Amino acid sequence: QVQLQESGGGLVQPGGSLRLSCAASGSIFSINTMGWFRQAPGKEREGVSCISTNGGTTDYTDSVKGRFTISRDNAKNTVYLQMNSLKPEDTAVYYCAADQMGCTSWAPEYDLWGQGTQVAVAA
Repeated sequence: QVQLQESGGGLVQPGGSLRLSCAASGSIFSINTMGWFRQAPGKEREGVSCISTNGGTTDYTDSVKGRFTISRDNAKNTVYLQMNSLKPEDTAVYYCAADQMGCTSWAPEYDLWGQGTQVAVAA
């Protein structure tokens, strides 16, 4: 059974950077697309970014384009989210998720989720 575990969250000042990691354990044969989502207090879960199996396709929500970069290392069964120029509105719990279909920001498409890692951006 595949499990996902996020790491790398924390408290950072506005303009700072963080790199989130999501490691997959167990059999990964069924994993295709990997996605990052976030949920701020009182808000719905939002798709942040996704990446296809071979990394050839990526997508980002408009609010993070040019600041966040998603990547994956299939040899390490790990997907990353490099977050630069962080803003207070980026504060949220960030989740990684796995999907057997294509790159999408629609959360119900994803059938495997991690526990989440907290990112807080404040002075």
